[in-house]
Amino acid sequence: MTELNRLNRKAVEIRKSLLEMIYEAGTGHTGSSLSNTDILVALYYGVMKIDPNNPNWEERDRYIQSKGHAVESYWAVLADKGFFPKEELKTFSKYNSRLIGHPNNKVPGVEMNTGALGHGLSVSVGMALSAKMDKKTIRVFTLMGDGELAEGSVWEAAMSAAQYKLDNLIGIIDRNRLQISGTTDDVMSNEPLDKKWESFGWHVIQVDGNDVGELVRVFNEALQITGKPTIILANTVKGKGISIAENVESWHHHVPTKEEYKIAMQELSERLEELA
Repeated sequence: MTELNRLNRKAVEIRKSLLEMIYEAGTGHTGSSLSNTDILVALYYGVMKIDPNNPNWEERDRYIQSKGHAVESYWAVLADKGFFPKEELKTFSKYNSRLIGHPNNKVPGVEMNTGALGHGLSVSVGMALSAKMDKKTIRVFTLMGDGELAEGSVWEAAMSAAQYKLDNLIGIIDRNRLQISGTTDDVMSNEPLDKKWESFGWHVIQVDGNDVGELVRVFNEALQITGKPTIILANTVKGKGISIAENVESWHHHVPTKEEYKIAMQELSERLEELA
């Protein structure tokens, strides 16, 4: 099995896992988590320096999921990597569970509680600057939603990152162009997005955000950039991987019905067979 095939299979497995979590819990941001799954798989299985057996390893790369509501894919990846037992996924959104509807730093592998949009990049700037000052080779990765960019704090952080030449900071935009109340163009247009980030002093890379192989390639390209931070505009499809959910606004926060769940799991199982 090739490395690319392994990563593609893993992305399908994570989609099956997150869908099961949401269906059993009766709550979850389905479309958003399906959208960012390939980004997380590329990072956690192909790029980042991490050690699930030592989550607080000082030399680890840092990952901040500023887009905190899309947590189900994050929980599925952390469990699969061994940060906590997979059995715990069954407790998602249940009483007294650590696995709540947003990242929770009581869970090994989670650096920061997120969910109030617009804060992740600011904290990441602090982490990256601290690493520079301590002369550590830590890289900081931050995932944001395109709707999140309406928050002014994102752009304050963007200016700071460029000012301090934080080439150890890589931002990622899950650019699926849909948010809970409509398209990003209709709610608060952020075009031209590439030019905006360039004007704030960032190196900009655009990529198919649902192509794991291309994501790994551009992440490695970004790690070679010096003197400025990098933003990766990952063009994704909301609900990616399930035909009835793709580009459907109402799947932003949607629990599949019994029939929808059956259709979705069947499609994902067939995709796994194709990749065998």
